Amino acid sequence: MSTSDTSVLTKFKFDPQPKAQALVNGIVSEFLSRLPAAQEFAARLKAETGNRFYDFIDSLHVPYSAELQTKLVDVGFSHHPFPGAPDCYVHEGAMFPQIIMTAGQTMKAGMKVESCADFAAAHCLPHSREIEGEPMSRLRRVLFAAAKGAELWAVERHGYKGHELAPSDPGFAVKAMKHLEALRRRQRDFADDFQGFDHAMALVDVSIADLGRDYTCDLYFQTEREYWQRRNTAARWQKARQDRLGMGWANHDHHTYRSSRHCFVQLIALLEKLGFYCRERFYAGLEAGWGAQVLEQPTAGFVIFADVDMSAEEVLGDFSHQPILGPRATVGTVGLWCALHGEAMLQAGMHHLECQFDWHALKEQMEREGHIKTMDPFTTFPYLRQAFTEGERWSVRPERIQRLLDAGKITAEQAQLFAKSGAIGSHLENLERNDGYKGFNQQGVSEIIAKTDPRKLAAVGA
Repeated sequence: MSTSDTSVLTKFKFDPQPKAQALVNGIVSEFLSRLPAAQEFAARLKAETGNRFYDFIDSLHVPYSAELQTKLVDVGFSHHPFPGAPDCYVHEGAMFPQIIMTAGQTMKAGMKVESCADFAAAHCLPHSREIEGEPMSRLRRVLFAAAKGAELWAVERHGYKGHELAPSDPGFAVKAMKHLEALRRRQRDFADDFQGFDHAMALVDVSIADLGRDYTCDLYFQTEREYWQRRNTAARWQKARQDRLGMGWANHDHHTYRSSRHCFVQLIALLEKLGFYCRERFYAGLEAGWGAQVLEQPTAGFVIFADVDMSAEEVLGDFSHQPILGPRATVGTVGLWCALHGEAMLQAGMHHLECQFDWHALKEQMEREGHIKTMDPFTTFPYLRQAFTEGERWSVRPERIQRLLDAGKITAEQAQLFAKSGAIGSHLENLERNDGYKGFNQQGVSEIIAKTDPRKLAAVGA
């Protein structure tokens, strides 16, 4: 690829879809008008967790209508049958729930949860109300509330977009639990980081052989969120609130990883093994000195933002697959974070998890109830708003500080402050999406990366 070819930076372009959003909002409003229990639950979500009911909608099942069918196509939806849902419509260029045409007059909404059993327990659903689907199977669901003409279901998925329950297979559940345990116990700290990636690859290979790629991907990132959450106070506080309503982290938007230059190809290879494909690229600008590869796993429903120090020339090359990111005399914000804490996919864990919320509600509740502060928002578009919680400060191993000092990549004053006060490690990110917008704000990301550079914080004694 020529380094003058900038088309790689514009190949994936996402635009707000206000007409499609208005159509989907109308369907949701009709559903809520039929089911007071759903209205009450939506109010609880916002008041108790800072969440919007809409952000948890997995699918909307509506009576067949030729008029609605035409409207869906007109605003960008296309026919995409799934097992158990032959008349399904999806919007490939935006983030909207599946719209499924059905016989009969009952409207149904499927609501994303991490665990149907946890959801049923949280709401004291009667034992007679059976959870459909075997434990640990690819799809489970349980009826939450019903009235004449409307039903609200909690839906648990593991790397599956369809609506057909899997046949009973107790052996599969046992294998899934064993692989979940293995991934939870994954060794992350090695003398050589390449060994750490090889170890993760080996665990993934064995799991894929037993469970398939998409199910393995779902389990993998469950354990990634667990590891990150243990190291982030804001995450534990918010997760507890969402667990009280049985939702888990079903509102996740994307998982963000920071990588050193020398491990970036290994990081991408691991993600591609889990079924991700490379989507848009970012370059934050000459002063920021970093770039990113966005990846998506469409079946399992995950997006990754993978950050790495790089130059403008390097972002135009195939930096995700070719070892073109060689050693540098200086280290940027992302590389410094990795040097202080370790690779995000290994020792450090994720830099942040970004989830979808009612942005203002969450910010106000976190500050009032949890005494958790939010940094200034770095995106304030009508269709996208983003902000970090104040970072969790982690201690730094002395040998990591010494290596940076010996290499001349930090000053003696910075080394002393890192040893005394540690360095910012991770955040929870508050995001609100509107109009189905699927993309990211490149300029805003650049600004927040600059603000979280540990050397700048050290300079002011933060």
